Amino acid sequence: MPELPEVETVRRGLTPVLEGTIIAKAEAFRPDLRFPLPIDLGEKLKDRHIINVDRRAKYLLIRLSGGLILLSHLGMSGRFRVYKDAPPPLEKHDHVELVTDTGVTVRYNDPRRFGFMDLFHEDEAPTHKLLADIGPEPLSNAFDGQALANALGDRRSAIKVAILDQHVVAGVGNIYASEALYRAGISPRRMAKTVKGVRAERLATAIRDVLSEAIEAGGSSLRDHRQTSGELGYFQHRFAVYGRGGEKCPGCDCEKTVQQFVQGGRSTFYCAKRQR
Repeated sequence: MPELPEVETVRRGLTPVLEGTIIAKAEAFRPDLRFPLPIDLGEKLKDRHIINVDRRAKYLLIRLSGGLILLSHLGMSGRFRVYKDAPPPLEKHDHVELVTDTGVTVRYNDPRRFGFMDLFHEDEAPTHKLLADIGPEPLSNAFDGQALANALGDRRSAIKVAILDQHVVAGVGNIYASEALYRAGISPRRMAKTVKGVRAERLATAIRDVLSEAIEAGGSSLRDHRQTSGELGYFQHRFAVYGRGGEKCPGCDCEKTVQQFVQGGRSTFYCAKRQR
């Protein structure tokens, strides 16, 4: 499932072609994705000015005139593709299309249909069931070691499981949790409540750094992620531990291999010597 860097990469691809334009045409080619699409979505979007393209955690938020927000989650296989010239014929899994007054076509394609969209007024955003109580954005000034330690509180769960909780920090998923913990030298098994002080600062910095680097690399393309241009992301080539179970640890001379085990229903990768 796309994590924060992949969604941010998509946002950056949509921003220059959508912001400041008017939706000249909008059409949904099916009534639902993971959930039913908003009724009369195309009619409700048509003639709206696009104010900006924002992101909150793993959600894209397209802010429109009249105070409307189009929220989109990419699910497992969702992707937006931008066509600045005449677009090709519709593909089988193209489910939503926007055409701007500048002639740009944006299509949402989702083979597995685990993604979804919602349309609501901006006044509802603070209490929207998908947005309320999300933790701080890890790339914002509101996120540092103290903020992370406060969010972890007295949690007795493993730190890896804790930072996957969107109430603790927004947008961090399985890949970047493993990579950040490796950089911070913290075992994924460590009890969350013990990550305080220097440890919390190291982890907050590692989370920020790994996400920033992944964004600059266009995200990680393990299966479905594509940038809006259709290009792959490249951060998967920089993984230190994720997906490298059984390989030599790249960061120390421990002569051990990267360990892999299932944690919270997801694969975790780490170095037993480097991470404590």
